[in-house]
Amino acid sequence: MGLENLLDRSNRELEEFAFRKPRILVVGCGGAGCNSVNRLSQMGAKDVEMTVINTDKVHLDRVQVESKFLLGGGITRGYGTGGNPDVAERAAQLQERELRALVGGADLTFITVGLGGGTGTGLAPVVARLARESGSIVVALATTPFKVEKGRQKVALAGLEKLRQATDSLIILDNNRLVEIVPQLPVEQAFAVMDQLISEVVKNVTEMINLPGLINLDFADVKAVFQSGGMSTVLYGENSIYESEKLVAETLNNPLLDVDCSAAKGALIHISSGPRLKLGTAYAVIDGLTREMPEEAMVKFGVRFDPENEGTIKVMCIMTGLQLPMTLRPSDGIVKVRGASGDAPPAPPNASGFLRR
Repeated sequence: MGLENLLDRSNRELEEFAFRKPRILVVGCGGAGCNSVNRLSQMGAKDVEMTVINTDKVHLDRVQVESKFLLGGGITRGYGTGGNPDVAERAAQLQERELRALVGGADLTFITVGLGGGTGTGLAPVVARLARESGSIVVALATTPFKVEKGRQKVALAGLEKLRQATDSLIILDNNRLVEIVPQLPVEQAFAVMDQLISEVVKNVTEMINLPGLINLDFADVKAVFQSGGMSTVLYGENSIYESEKLVAETLNNPLLDVDCSAAKGALIHISSGPRLKLGTAYAVIDGLTREMPEEAMVKFGVRFDPENEGTIKVMCIMTGLQLPMTLRPSDGIVKVRGASGDAPPAPPNASGFLRR
């Protein structure tokens, strides 16, 4: 009788428990950041709130997102910052109260930004700081300029350091890889590849948290990995469920920023496949991706069945806590990232946004 009473009480408490899904916010800072959020909105991402912030009113008006904020209207008159991050940072400081209200209260905040310009570079670190002060986990997805944009490279480096200090995790995506991956695409479509990748990261992490799976990843898991901190990178792969070794090799060779993942402090792995996926196959993929990581690394993974992926297996892996050995060339101001030598560039993404060879 005592056990029955205990179970009844437990069931009543479960029914009365007011569960709230984690609030996930995506903030686009500056022109490139707004473009990424606009694409995410077009993808129909669920369980995500979106807002965009820019000093350029004309560009802001073109973004199809309900929540918009014109920064520094009294300073820039809606014409932008002219590539000066100090103007955007000063405007953000003057409007800190409004920005705090705009980005506060989320459990997980993604910040999308293109570094090297004025608004995004100056604004993103301020937004990141305000979001963290409100108690949110903050993950920035930042694109870096092309090598030929020499002045912007130096501006991007300064912004990168400020952003690194203000975030829990910083995922860097190098625009230079677009020249290797999709050199024949029209410019607009080429940039859409990067926007698609950013959107896929947000969409997949959100699905990890909110959609049930065979092996679930909850918000606490995601939080723990992102809080391992530092620079991060994202890897994608897709192949037949019978080609797990090939999938691992392709995924590890596919980062949009060449880095050595063997020293990663954490990994967040999401596998999606049809109902024919075997436990041994999923284990082989996870083992292959994490085999070179330190023993103390925090690895969290989830597996979700998706009927649309019948016969194939898709994997997204975010590796965190990376030490990226960056050097600045004095002669041209180019950011150089040393990674594994001899790696072939990844192939263009397929229709689903996953990189494939």
